[in-house]
Amino acid sequence: MEWRPELERPVLIAAFTGWNDAAEAASLAVSTLGENWEAKRFGGFDGEEFFDYQSTRPQIKLIEGVTRTIEWPQNDLSATANSLEALGNRGAILLSGPEPNYRWRTFSQAVVDLARELDVRLVVTLGALLADVPHSRSVSVSANAQDPSLVENLGLSASRYEGPTGITGVLHRYCASKDLPAVSFWASVPHYLPSVPSAPAALALLQNFSRLLGGVSLDTARLERASEDYQRQVSAAVAQDSDLASYVRMLEERYDAQTEGDTRDLPSGDELAREFERFLREKGEEE
Repeated sequence: MEWRPELERPVLIAAFTGWNDAAEAASLAVSTLGENWEAKRFGGFDGEEFFDYQSTRPQIKLIEGVTRTIEWPQNDLSATANSLEALGNRGAILLSGPEPNYRWRTFSQAVVDLARELDVRLVVTLGALLADVPHSRSVSVSANAQDPSLVENLGLSASRYEGPTGITGVLHRYCASKDLPAVSFWASVPHYLPSVPSAPAALALLQNFSRLLGGVSLDTARLERASEDYQRQVSAAVAQDSDLASYVRMLEERYDAQTEGDTRDLPSGDELAREFERFLREKGEEE
C-alpha cells in the first residue's frame, strides 16, 4: 500500500479483464464506478508473483512522444477519499486489472487479508460471460451469494452454471469460505459479439449493484448513451446479414418464450448451436 485509506464499513468491488470479462462489460462497470467516485490508487499486488509475462505481456509506452517506459501488468487497488453519503456513509475499494496467471488461492487469500485489515464488510465481484442471448433484449444478470434469499430479494436468478471458472468465481467462493460476505453478479452477453464492448451489460451490472446497496446513486448517463449507440449500430450490422439476422430471431423467440414462461415449440440449445455453427461455416467459405 502506498497510503492507507481510512473508510467506514467499506465495500470492495472487483472485476478482472480476460476470461471473466466478456465484451469488457465487468471492467467497464468498475471503471465507471471509479470515475463516479473519483477513486484514487493506493496500492496493488506484485505482478511478479501472479503473472506469466509471455501470456500477459508488459506494454511499452511513450511519454511526450520521446521517453519510453514499461507498464507491467498488475492488479490495482483504488479507493474513495472518504466514505460516501450515496453509499450509506460507506467507503468503496476497487480492485481491477488482468486475471492473474498463477497462484489464485494465494491471490484470493491476499485479497481476504487486505479486506480484513481495511474492515471491508462486503465483497462484490462483477463478471460477464458469453451466452446464447440476443442483443435486442434486456441483459440477463444472474447472482451468487451465501444467502439465497438475497438473490431472490433482488429479483435475480441464481446462477446454475457448471464448468470452468476464472479468478472472479474463485475469489467469490474463497471470500464466502472465509465468512466474508460476498455477492457475485454475472451479465450474459451475445456470443456472436464477443469483441464488441457491451455498454448495456456494464449498465445492467451497475443497476444490480445499486439495488444491492439500497439504490446507490450513480451517474450512468455516458453508459446509457453508449448503450443506445450499441443497440443501433449492432442492429444495423445484423440486418445486413440475412443468416445472422435469422439466427438472432431464433434467439429472440426463445428469450421471449422463456420470459413469458412458454417453452412450447422452443428451439433447443443444440438446435441453436447447430444454426450458429452453420452460419460460421458458411461465412468462412465466403471469405
